[in-house]
Amino acid sequence: MQTTHNTSYAGACDCHVHIYDDKYPLIPNVAVIPPHSPVSSYREVQQALGLERAVIVQPTGYGWDNRCTLDALAQLGDAARGIALVAPDVPDAEFQRLHDGGMRGVRFMMLGGMLPWDSLEPMAARLEHFDWMVNLQLDGCHLPDHEAVLKRLPCKLVIDHTAKFLEPVSPDHASFQSLLRILDTGRAWIKLSAPYETSQTGAPGYDDVSLLARTLAEKFPERCLWASNWPHPGRNPAPSNAAMYDLLFAWAASDAVRQKILVDNPAQLYGF
Repeated sequence: MQTTHNTSYAGACDCHVHIYDDKYPLIPNVAVIPPHSPVSSYREVQQALGLERAVIVQPTGYGWDNRCTLDALAQLGDAARGIALVAPDVPDAEFQRLHDGGMRGVRFMMLGGMLPWDSLEPMAARLEHFDWMVNLQLDGCHLPDHEAVLKRLPCKLVIDHTAKFLEPVSPDHASFQSLLRILDTGRAWIKLSAPYETSQTGAPGYDDVSLLARTLAEKFPERCLWASNWPHPGRNPAPSNAAMYDLLFAWAASDAVRQKILVDNPAQLYGF
């Protein structure tokens, strides 16, 4: 699994990881039963790729029960932050408890998730108080429908997986231009990650999604993050972690830009 690039970046952060531990029960009728993927297995990925920090994202499969993610954060200590899943009526005391456990945002998964669009603005108003972020996953093709709301959120916004255009578009497409305007607010970030989830051209280059990732790294290097999406839920066989990391070296042309994406941007955003 060793990456083909020997360049290492002190403080490099993987900004989207899921931990699944069999000791925590999944919610009923989960779409995908994930394999046991504990912190110990992820540490092997970190070591192989030369990564030092991670953002653990609460899986949809655990619903509102954040115990597995909190356990992972406790194991990883100050080298990790978390993204929680909470109900709209969660009390402030629960936000504080989660914050103390390393959480820094709430996941809005708009592709089969649990929080509806109409809860986004009220939640964002509460997250601002804790200096938390909205972590949003959606079909990027719908960004123009939500652009006005996303641009006026009072808290930070992070968008998953190169905006996950379920039908990859060209950089001049209206929905990609909408993404650029959202990033231009200075309060939004984009994860360059998981091209296999939407690419129609496929491995190894994922050329259609890679074009978008390269464009983002070029236009907004200070707003880009990188993530492995380990353990690649629902993918069998799972893609190579090293291959996913190597793509960043094709997307981000210079060492300075990769330093921003892997180290500086996540350190600022997640408070490392």
